[in-house]
Amino acid sequence: MALTDDINMLSQQPLFKGMSADQLRLVAFGADRRLISTGQMLFREGSPAESAYVVASGALELSTTGPDGHPKVERIAGQGTLLSELALVTLVERKFTAVAREDSSVIRITRALFYRLIEEYPDAARLIESRIRDNIAELAARASAQLHRFS
Repeated sequence: MALTDDINMLSQQPLFKGMSADQLRLVAFGADRRLISTGQMLFREGSPAESAYVVASGALELSTTGPDGHPKVERIAGQGTLLSELALVTLVERKFTAVAREDSSVIRITRALFYRLIEEYPDAARLIESRIRDNIAELAARASAQLHRFS
């Protein structure tokens, strides 16, 4: 895929929506594209997450280890899915093991690249901060609704 295809795919991500062409170009140019063969693991549950991935093509199976020690498929991440978004801003562990269901391609965005984006473009940092705040408020509202449902 060309750089313009990666820029277009990034522009569709809620995290990057509304960013300028220059901001998206910085991310797309600095990101790595990786090909993953069917059955190949991208990352393992519990490992340190130092980057996020956008599924550019194909599909990844996301699983967790069940109480019996066997993998339990939680969901399928298809084209356009952003994985491990939180890894861009803080130290976290992978919540899933990701294995390619078919030959796939991902765009890897490192935390260092993300920090470079927000250092060079403070307006992007404000946009991202606002999105994170909105996401946290939404999570809190859903958690509150769940608590009220069970009480």
